[in-house]
Amino acid sequence: MIFDFHPGSSQSVVGRECKYIFLNFESSSASTWSRMFPASGVEAQCSVTVEYLNQAGQATKRKNSRNATVTLGRNEFREILLLVHDGKLSQNFVLREIQLFTRFTQDGKSTIKLIPENIQILISNCPPDKLKILLKTLSIKYAADKKISKPVSDRTRLVSTLPRTFDTISPVQAQDVERAKLQMQRNLQSPTSTKGSRNQMGNSGPNKQIKRSRTTSENCLSAELKPSKKPMLSLPMGRKLSKEQSHVLAMILKGKSVFFTGSAGTGKSFLLKRIVGALPPKNTYTTASTGVAACHIGGTTLHAFAGIGSGKAPLQQCVELAQRPGILSHWLNCRHLIIDEISMIEGEFFDKLETVARIVRKCNDPFGGIQLIICGDFLQLPPVSRAKEKYKFCFQAKSWSKCMQVNMELKEVRRQTDKTFIAMLQAVRLGRCPEEVANQLINTASQKIDRDGILATRLCTHKDDVEFTNEKRLQRLPGEMLTFEAVDSDPMLGEMLNAQCPAGQKLQLKKGAQVMLTKNLDVQRGMVNGARGVVIGFEPGNKPMPQVRFMCGVTETIKPERWLVKALGGNYLTRLQLPLKLAWAISIHKSQGMTLDCVEISLARVFESGQAYVALSRARSLEGLRVMDFDRKVVHANHDVLCFYSRLKKEQMLMQSSLDGYVEKEDQEN
Repeated sequence: MIFDFHPGSSQSVVGRECKYIFLNFESSSASTWSRMFPASGVEAQCSVTVEYLNQAGQATKRKNSRNATVTLGRNEFREILLLVHDGKLSQNFVLREIQLFTRFTQDGKSTIKLIPENIQILISNCPPDKLKILLKTLSIKYAADKKISKPVSDRTRLVSTLPRTFDTISPVQAQDVERAKLQMQRNLQSPTSTKGSRNQMGNSGPNKQIKRSRTTSENCLSAELKPSKKPMLSLPMGRKLSKEQSHVLAMILKGKSVFFTGSAGTGKSFLLKRIVGALPPKNTYTTASTGVAACHIGGTTLHAFAGIGSGKAPLQQCVELAQRPGILSHWLNCRHLIIDEISMIEGEFFDKLETVARIVRKCNDPFGGIQLIICGDFLQLPPVSRAKEKYKFCFQAKSWSKCMQVNMELKEVRRQTDKTFIAMLQAVRLGRCPEEVANQLINTASQKIDRDGILATRLCTHKDDVEFTNEKRLQRLPGEMLTFEAVDSDPMLGEMLNAQCPAGQKLQLKKGAQVMLTKNLDVQRGMVNGARGVVIGFEPGNKPMPQVRFMCGVTETIKPERWLVKALGGNYLTRLQLPLKLAWAISIHKSQGMTLDCVEISLARVFESGQAYVALSRARSLEGLRVMDFDRKVVHANHDVLCFYSRLKKEQMLMQSSLDGYVEKEDQEN
């Protein structure tokens, strides 16, 4: 089996993935394995193109199936098969010697090349999470088979009297992973184990030199023996969905338009990523109200998707804008539209979008027949408006009630574990600040939360305060200033990347600089988005890289990471930059989605309802929080939003009561 390589990497994709699994799950229980690799993971709905290649690698015959099912199974000889069924005809492909291409798995695309047969199977528009599990299962089962079985000869096939069979492959078990691990180790120790793979691809002959496979290089060997920081096909099942999250996902997969909400830390972003991974990418558009929020979920802004600017123009002009080439294709191709951070979208803009959707799609169904998946918390940041300009929330839009079929509120808080702190946050979220809550917050002003040279991050209500504080504190530090410039795929679109990417175009650092991570690097070790640290030095070299000591106890040399930002037309822009930002101060808006280890908050200049709650809920615990200048008057919630959530709570209780009654009736009948 041969695996594709990524530019600039010395590691094989599947080898790197399997190493990740072995290091993290080899002691897992049977229930864990069934969750990580469910039986449904060996089947996926997608588009499939089968290409028959000549010796030059050109396709001489091609068969397309827009709506196909691919299933992993075994034949009568227990060989791994890939079954492609397009609703009418089925094709079985024996996976003897294969090559996997997994670079675009996140987009629901992959290629499986059958080397001896010179056939390649191109998979596209597959729900990314389904595709990851399918390829993961294939990788492990294939490697495990190599350890315990021998190839079936052509003669054995010819003389066999066994009836032809196709049995769906069993889910991955712990023993499969152990066998795959042993097989990988054997391959690494025996460079000749890959002999003949290039020969079968037509690259060698009696008088031709055989290229040595890159998997046998010394660099790869040393790399494979170390745990990988980022597996290429990381599994989506690291944390199990709660019952309420599972219910939301089930409603979405049934085609319902769903709005789900919840307080900070209830796993809205986690659920949203699972939803994105469960839907076909080709006609799913992922958007958010802000560029940074869109980047976190791998999408674009709602305004960029819609193409109608601010929506203030007359309807006919907005329709003409939406019918421009490129923009129109978004509207016509879209079947599932995801909108995150809905609280910051203005109600009139939502109504304008709904009308434009019906006109340009020539469909009178709500929102032109597009399934809406909307997420956010209206008790957090409201729509951005000019001074004294009145705004409407999205739930106040005329079209909201006819568009949304299911409304759900997530209740289980996962970010914080301290029940006292959770109760405090819930009270502040609803605009309440009883005396005991106020006293607890006032008492935090004297807390010493700095540790190991890592100072508390100050959350500010205004962006200007953040920039002034960070620049001033950096200038005060002694020593040499190092500047790190981002490498962008298209420097002409730097402004777009600045708006959507958490990493800035330019980062200046000194020894002693207070920093925070802007990307999840190693969740197991606590190196997550928002993790706080201090620069303790720079690793020598042509490009000195900062060494950072984090509050979680890890000291790491931070190297550049790549961000993908989706631009208009579905193209991706990339930015290569250090996943760090200065952290003496950060704005409340920019902190959304982050969990901060130690945070200092000045609430004296709070000017919007929900701002105090958003700021306080960034803290992981009460022990890591320091509140300055606290005044109970800054804790307030919008009256209209409170009424909306009160109605939502009643609807949810009635729905739950009906569901319980239905279940009870079914139990009695059975």
